[in-house]
Amino acid sequence: MKLELTKHHGLGNDFLVVFHPLVDDLPELARRLCDRRRGIGADGLLVGESEDGYAARMTLFNADGSRAEMSGNGIRCFAQALAARRGDLTPQRILTDAGDRLVHLTATERDDTLEVSVDMGPVEPIAAPDGWDSLGCHPDRPVAHLSLGNPHSVVGVDDVLEVDLLALGLKVPGTNLEIIEPGPEPDAITMRVHERGAGITEACGTGASASAWAAVAWGLVPAGADEITVHMDGGRAKVRLHQPSAGRVTLVGPTVLIAAVTVDIDDRFAADEEHAHA
Repeated sequence: MKLELTKHHGLGNDFLVVFHPLVDDLPELARRLCDRRRGIGADGLLVGESEDGYAARMTLFNADGSRAEMSGNGIRCFAQALAARRGDLTPQRILTDAGDRLVHLTATERDDTLEVSVDMGPVEPIAAPDGWDSLGCHPDRPVAHLSLGNPHSVVGVDDVLEVDLLALGLKVPGTNLEIIEPGPEPDAITMRVHERGAGITEACGTGASASAWAAVAWGLVPAGADEITVHMDGGRAKVRLHQPSAGRVTLVGPTVLIAAVTVDIDDRFAADEEHAHA
């Protein structure tokens, strides 16, 4: 059985995209394909299906096979793959496990790269994740637990390079952990992230959105700033804040097509026709 996939990255956060796979065990498929030594390698697998009233439905499986509600970089990669499939750059309304998201795509001077903006929806406070007290954060250190459809814990630090992010992230596996510091520009922050189900990644779109919102709330950027640059290991994205008190944000950044891939998978993955189209 063969699958046709494309591989993309958003600031180094890489994803495999497949449409309408006749596969029964998608979590196991994600684990196998995303393995960087025995598979193709990626931070996650994005599965596209038809959905009435939407350009498509996107389902995200992390590299460990767990299902995630939303990814800001992932949905940009998915939108690039969908645009190629449709043959146009018209806006797309995509349904995710976190709700629907409106995506706009713009061509660049490179054929393999698009500039993509995503309405990320509202940023909302949530309870601290299980195990949070084990991190031992100083009570004076700024912390925000936020949701953009998926959970984030943002911590302000003096120097993101001085923090053992892996050790901290493993203590709170149920959340996406971001550490941020101000700068280097006045309207900018620097962020590193340990993602739920994937580990340390080069970038995180929902994490950048949560971090920018927290930076404004904490005064790490000038009051009234309506666009924040978020520097990550894989590059920089822009987060636009709409009515900051209401917490709605838009994420803007590049998406790059890496390759088209055909893979053979075992018959045990194949779903029967009735199940696949149910």
